[in-house]
Amino acid sequence: MRTRTTTATAAAALTAVALLLTACGGGSDSDDSGKDEIAGADTGASASASPSPSVSEDGVDRPEIKLPKDIENVFEGGATGDAKKDAVLADNERRVNSIDEAIVVDAEKHPALEFYSKDDALMSAATYIKSFYDNNRSFTGKTRYYDREVTFAKDGSATVTYCMDSTDTYPKDRKTGKVDRSVKASPNDYVFYNTRLEKSAEGVWQTASVSSTEAAERCM
Repeated sequence: MRTRTTTATAAAALTAVALLLTACGGGSDSDDSGKDEIAGADTGASASASPSPSVSEDGVDRPEIKLPKDIENVFEGGATGDAKKDAVLADNERRVNSIDEAIVVDAEKHPALEFYSKDDALMSAATYIKSFYDNNRSFTGKTRYYDREVTFAKDGSATVTYCMDSTDTYPKDRKTGKVDRSVKASPNDYVFYNTRLEKSAEGVWQTASVSSTEAAERCM
């Protein structure tokens, strides 16, 4: 039960990126941060380690991602048995968690956001995250990610497609912490994503572009 935002101009998106990477939440007196498509979470010292994939022995110094205990992201499917595909899916999962962290965790910086996103994907994520702060909103609950598939292109990039089900999430007021559980689930809670990832020099699969379809029948 997340509310979506329209795409901003490139200039506005770049401004959003700058704000988010420096101090989107910032205040230590904030009760929580916000999210749109997932809805409602507390922040601060109570934040627990996120369910991101464990860091593999790939030598990459990855930023830690922490999510509040009332945020649960469930990534279905497990390992594929193909090490390369599993690495792509792991960084896709970390990117999803990094966006949620930037929304719900009130911190001066959100390094994981830029670590796992770049180019258009970074700008769109920043604009999306900033909309929660602008509207004084957050989120709480469980979100499912499923039907995750990886394909590789001749240029070395990867495509990850997947579905999202946010019917078990609820809007939350950033300041008061009040959760609105009266919001009803709708077809728009089922979203299909098509993402393109590129491997960085450090060995990280960064998401470079994202397209999404709401009320996707294939995800229902």
